[in-house]
This record gives sequence, structure tokens and C-alpha cells, in this order.
Amino acid sequence: MQSILEHEAVRLVGALSVSRWESGIMPRRLPEWALAQIADPMFRWVVSNASGVRLVFSTDSDVVEIEAKLTGAEIEGTAQPPAPRFDLVIDGEVRATQTTTAGALWVLSANDRNASPTLRDGDAGTIRFDGLGGAMKRVEVWLPQARRVELRDLRIDDGAALAAAAPLPVRWVHYGSSISHCAEADGPTATWPAVAARAADVELTSLGFAGQCHLDQCVARTIRDLPADVISAKLGINVINGDSMRERAFQPALHGFIDTVRDGHPRTPLLLITPILYPAGEDHPGPSILRRGVSAVVDRPDELAFGALTIGRVREIMAVVVDQRRRAGDANVHLLDGRTLFGEGDLGDLPDGLHPNTAGYRRMGERFAATAFGAGGVLR
Repeated sequence: MQSILEHEAVRLVGALSVSRWESGIMPRRLPEWALAQIADPMFRWVVSNASGVRLVFSTDSDVVEIEAKLTGAEIEGTAQPPAPRFDLVIDGEVRATQTTTAGALWVLSANDRNASPTLRDGDAGTIRFDGLGGAMKRVEVWLPQARRVELRDLRIDDGAALAAAAPLPVRWVHYGSSISHCAEADGPTATWPAVAARAADVELTSLGFAGQCHLDQCVARTIRDLPADVISAKLGINVINGDSMRERAFQPALHGFIDTVRDGHPRTPLLLITPILYPAGEDHPGPSILRRGVSAVVDRPDELAFGALTIGRVREIMAVVVDQRRRAGDANVHLLDGRTLFGEGDLGDLPDGLHPNTAGYRRMGERFAATAFGAGGVLR
């Protein structure tokens, strides 16, 4: 078989930088200059997770084969994450999926945040898709969304034709938290941004960073500099989870984030999405912890609660900010209540009280595609 991993016809879509070693390449979802500004090891970790990243090309090969080493992470004593899955999309349709048990795993302590993770090392694996036929076709290989993926090789049949596949005409950049990263989904095309992007036939760049959506300026500047026809940002939950901002900081930080994005995209449609339903934090400030596998918020003395944010208050502040921007003349900034994507009637698909399951993510993607990209949608 012929190796095509570094061929100019193969695009690594959704990756904004690539780390290179003698053994292979690893996509990352922020540029190098932004990574240099990130000290938090968990932020750096989720940037290296391949949510929304895919290999895109055209070929008439009957076989597509990927060699990769995957590295995952899990919290000791919690439910096992789904087996990492590669999804093969041919001419816009999911043709096949392959899971693998090969790779390494970092194990984090459930009770001691200061404890160093332990590594269960593993080997690279080979993922093979065959029986694809001899006609020329657009191929997308979506990489596992909750794994760091070191690509060792990408192969097609000897003598098979290879050509670049044109980008989709609408470029969508989305920023969010774990509820946009979607580690809990069964596979990479089952994340809600992927479901929405494929339904609307738009080219997705997913900046969904589990636990790390805190209006960081390096992310705002990244979005500012990216080519984008439409932009969305689902905000608020990590500010509550980490208790990283109080009311005094959140509103100007949100304005500042929008200002930075607008420096590069002064008139691009920008949709801000408030948090989905979060029962534990709707009227109670964070931070949050896991109790017996379910998200819960921590009680605090009254004297430490002044200005602390609840999910309900975050929604109110976001509505105020959007109203202020529109009154100031920005008619292309919009607001979507996240509960229209996942609300009271969906709680049966919120197993840990915070993250939807695959069925919940699918509905979120379908609803977002209809609301934002459908007839009359603000991102249409």
C-alpha cells in the first residue's frame, strides 16, 4: 500500500497546529503561539484531543488504513469512557466505524487533584476500512474525539488515485466546553457539533475544550485570525464548574472576548449560546464536584458567596451583553438559550447531571442545525 499521510492532497481539518516526531504527527486544536500561553496541563491535554479533527481527501482506493497511537485519560473509579472510535464518511455519509483497544491511558485520582496521574502505556494500532469500491469518492476519516492521536501512517491501495477534496463552502467555528467537546458521545461524528455540521453541510472547526471554556484571550485571538463564515460560542458552564469568575469579572470578560473576535470578524454572524439545563447549578453557585458519579455543587459560607455566579445568572448576563452589543449597532450578534437544545424534557439523557449521552448530543445537534442553520436561522 502507498503512504499518503504527508501528501499535499490530504487535509487535516480541524487541527490548527501539528506536533511532529520521528514516529508520526499529532494534531492540536490551537496554534503553537496559543499553546505557549497555556500553563494548565488539563487545558493542554484537551487541546490535543482530536474532537472534530478529520483527514479529508479524494481517492478511488478500495481500502483506507490508518496506523495511530491513541492516548486517553480517565478518572479512577468512574465509568469507563466509550471505546475510541474512528468514523469513515464517504461522500457525506457515515460508511463504517472502527473501535480499537490499542493505545495508552492516563489514570487520574478521583479524590486528590494534586496527585500525579499514572500512565498505562500501550502500542499503536491499525484501523482498516475496506470494501469501499473503485470509484472516485470524497473520504473523511474522523478521529476519536476524546483521545490524543499520534498518526503514524495513512495508507491507500498501491496505484490508487489521490486528489484533494474541496472544502465545504461555509466555514463554521465553534467554541465551547466539555458539552461541545462531547467525550461521552459514542464516536466522533456523534458529537453535537459534528451532527449539526453534517446536517447543515458546513465545514466545522471545533474548539470544544472539556473543562477549559473560560473566555481565554488566546482562544479569542485564535478565532479572530481564523477564516470563518459563521461563529458560535456556548459559554458559562465551566465558569460555574471551576468557580473561575464572579459577576464582576464575567460580564467585562465576555465583552472583551467578543471585542477580540470582532477585530477579525466585524460583521460575521456570531451566535452566543447560554448553558443547557444544569440542575445542580441553576440557582446555586459552583464550584462543582462529582459525588458518586453525579455532578454536584459545593456549599460555601454566605460571606464567600457575594457575586458568585449561578447558571441562571450567567444566562441573564449573556442576554444583557448581547442586548448591549445590538443596541450599539452590532446586528450580527445573536443569543440562543441553551435549554432549547437540551432542557427539562431531556433530563433522562443527562446521566451524570452535567453531560448528555449520545442520544442527548444527537438531539442537540439536530436542534442546533434546524435553529441556527435552517430557514430563518441566524447562521444560515
